[in-house]
Amino acid sequence: MSEFQPKIVAFVCNWCTYAGADLTGTSRIKYSPNVRIVRFPCTGRIDYMLLTKAFASGADGIIVSGCHPNDCHYTSGNFYARRRWIVFKKLCDFMGIDTRRIVFSWVSAAEGSKWADIVNTTNEEIIKLGPYDSYHKLSTQDILE
Repeated sequence: MSEFQPKIVAFVCNWCTYAGADLTGTSRIKYSPNVRIVRFPCTGRIDYMLLTKAFASGADGIIVSGCHPNDCHYTSGNFYARRRWIVFKKLCDFMGIDTRRIVFSWVSAAEGSKWADIVNTTNEEIIKLGPYDSYHKLSTQDILE
C-alpha cells in the first residue's frame, strides 16, 4: 500500500506569494510537489466559498498566502483577507471542518525558502491528519440539527 499523499490547494497572491513560490523554483529549493497553486491578483479577492468548494472537490488541505501586512500591492487587500479569515474560521468550526487543515500565511516575493517551509510543514501536518473525507459525510439533516 502506498503512502498517503495529500491534495493541497494553495490560493496565493500574484504579487508576493506567487513570486516567492517562483523564486523557490528558480533557486532549486525542494518542496512537496503535491500542492496546486491557484493565483489571484490579491488575497483580498479570494472568496472563502472557494475554500469550501476545494474541500468539496477532494482537497485534504488548503494554504492561503499573500503579502505581508502594509506591503499589499493593492494597499489593504491583505487586511480584508485577514478579517475574512477570522470569520471563515468561525464558520469552519460551525461546519465541523478542522481548521488545522487550513494554513493562512504571509510570504513576500523574496521569501522563497519560507514558502518551501510552509508547503513542507503543511504537507507533513496533513499527512498526520490523514485524508479529509468528512466534508462529504455532512448532510443537510446534520447541518439543521
